[in-house]
Amino acid sequence: MLKKAVLIFLSLCFTLNANPQNPKGNIKGKIVDLETQTPLIGVNILINGTATGTSTNETGEYLFENLTAGTYAITFSYLGYERLTKTDIIVKPDRTIFINIELKSSSLEIQNIIVESGYFSAIENKPISTVNFSAEEIRRAPGSAGDVSRILFGLPSLAKVNDQYNSLIVRGGSPVENSFYLDNIEIPNINHFPVQGSSDGPIGLLNVDFIEDVNFYSGGFTPIYGDKLSSIMEIEYREGNKDKFAPQINLSLAGFGGSVEGPVGTAGNYMLSINKSYLDLILNEDETGGAMPNYGDLQGKLVYNINDRNKISILNLMSVDQINLKYENAIETNVTNVYGKTDGITNTAGINWRYIWEGGGYSNTSIAHTFTKYNREYFETKSKNLLTNNRSVENSIKIRNVNYYKLNKQNSIEFGVEGSAFINKFDYVFESWQDNYGNITPRLEVNNDMNSYKFGIFGVEHLQLNENLKLTFGARADYYEISDNINFSPRLSFSYDINNTTTFSGSAGIFYQDIPNYILSQSNEFNKLKTPKSYHYILGISRKLGESTRFSIEAYYKNYENFPIDPAQPNLFLFDQVTQLGLFLNHDKLIDNGKGISKGIEILLQKKLASDFYGMAAASISKARYTDLNGNWYDRIYDNRFNFTLEGGYVPNDEWEFSLRWIYAGGAPYTPFDYEASAENKKGIYDLTRTNSERLPDYHSLNLRADKRFYFEGSNLIIYLSVWNVYGRENIAQYVWNEIENKPDEQLQWSTLPVLGIEFEF
Repeated sequence: MLKKAVLIFLSLCFTLNANPQNPKGNIKGKIVDLETQTPLIGVNILINGTATGTSTNETGEYLFENLTAGTYAITFSYLGYERLTKTDIIVKPDRTIFINIELKSSSLEIQNIIVESGYFSAIENKPISTVNFSAEEIRRAPGSAGDVSRILFGLPSLAKVNDQYNSLIVRGGSPVENSFYLDNIEIPNINHFPVQGSSDGPIGLLNVDFIEDVNFYSGGFTPIYGDKLSSIMEIEYREGNKDKFAPQINLSLAGFGGSVEGPVGTAGNYMLSINKSYLDLILNEDETGGAMPNYGDLQGKLVYNINDRNKISILNLMSVDQINLKYENAIETNVTNVYGKTDGITNTAGINWRYIWEGGGYSNTSIAHTFTKYNREYFETKSKNLLTNNRSVENSIKIRNVNYYKLNKQNSIEFGVEGSAFINKFDYVFESWQDNYGNITPRLEVNNDMNSYKFGIFGVEHLQLNENLKLTFGARADYYEISDNINFSPRLSFSYDINNTTTFSGSAGIFYQDIPNYILSQSNEFNKLKTPKSYHYILGISRKLGESTRFSIEAYYKNYENFPIDPAQPNLFLFDQVTQLGLFLNHDKLIDNGKGISKGIEILLQKKLASDFYGMAAASISKARYTDLNGNWYDRIYDNRFNFTLEGGYVPNDEWEFSLRWIYAGGAPYTPFDYEASAENKKGIYDLTRTNSERLPDYHSLNLRADKRFYFEGSNLIIYLSVWNVYGRENIAQYVWNEIENKPDEQLQWSTLPVLGIEFEF
């Protein structure tokens, strides 16, 4: 399969001929003040490596016309503001590329100077636990397959779990503890085949070509975000082409699809894409072990500028997923001992209104509706007995208002409110079964409506005490109707500029997160449980080694309280169950005295694309543990202890790009089987005296990628080949008990996997 993919890639690269006439394209955009969103007039704009430049007009807009198709970097500078260089700008034939920029005003009192910021955005220059990725950085990353979640796996704050899942395990957390915001609208899950009550899933849903940029906060985030214990991902979709109708088709691991974009009159624009998996068209069931994934998505964005101060954007994101594992195939190939099917539909539709105030402020107000329908039915392979049947429907309506106001040069505030209403119909059954601890779990049938609401308010102040020291402090209060609790979350961070290149920073705060409604639906008694809580303590130092290079070290400590524990499974940390098993199981009783800690040191060296090379080196040493009901401490199942990532790329010219990513991670903990009890029961029974005492072999994998661009008159083509796990390392995902053969077995992660992709814009 690898040889065939390489042959196809090379054949396409060296048989296609690009147009030699040097096709042209344009760059257009608008530059605004980061803090007030007001346009900046007279910003100096220079294309790096050339004498070509321009400046913004009275509306903050600029234009470069008739540029030769290729890759550019542009520097934006303005008196009293931090200089910013934007890389990875791809000019395409007969197209206008829109690059909008937000410049951050300098904290210095002297207004007639330009402050160096370099190639890192204003968000990235927030020193604590923050990283930014552009759409091009996500698209080209080896091993990401254009998946916004997978590019994060190279960061030191994420554990390495399983190649088959987009499990974001951030600083000892779990996939339950992450939140995603797309254009100020909360998206419960950004994956196909979403795991109920979690952010987990195997295949990314978002169209990377629509992304403007991504900001990822791995801890210490401000009070404008709540109800999550570990991380926040901010995603911004760009606007559609404002000048002309522009179609595109693409083929990748995620599927086959296309998109269109264009103007709506003189004040609006749109983007619309549709994507469909194609594995069911080119492979038979034997080649996929009987489990044939079939999925598709439809997403779009409509933007309308009412006037200079009011902008409306409408967003829709829909996915349809189906997978069917047949009994005959499960007998032969399936080591998870189950067969059945999953069908699901998820749709989020929302509208955001951005209003720019007179006098130095702006607000974003959104309302969104999310609908999720589950249809899952699974059976035990050896007996054909029903294990679980889930036909639940979940609805949520969420309103969010965030305001920013600049009081003066040294002081600004953020404040707002958000509310959620949940209209859920839980309809599922867990049949009585023997769990992996040897206990007989009683049958559970849930068929009820579970309606509830929550409400939150928050406020933040950003205070520049002097030229070197900045404080950010605030709090939020959240009320959840089901538990009838009000949770108060104060948070504080600081940054101190030791000199022009080095910053010392820190953060501390309290974070709460409600137990997923899916778990609460199992018993009215669960409504009395305390809200899980964590304390974040972070210290870090960052140093710029040049305009395009930054080095940082961070140390963190997280303390967990009030986590639910099942007395029948006292050794299990409940929030970890969702990744270990792919779902939350049934629980007859829960107690809220679970505790945990997570601590570590992270090192990150980033090199942005300034000329022909970019790269990243990351390393971490960490420990994540929890206590059982008896106060005994155990390692959490994602506790790699150490991670190392080396990632980089070489761009010799406008046509070729080569990149790699190598990850090495310590083996994750696991509980070995009690072989005598397992053989007797013909089912895997854990040895509870050795909970998470053993470790899987260390994980390591090398991913390579090559991209070839073709520029034609009026169109352009990208062909890429990405090879995952090049040297075929047999990384073990977990040990399982094969109930058909009544013996232990290994469940492996992906072996060598070539991914051939094509993107054609015309």
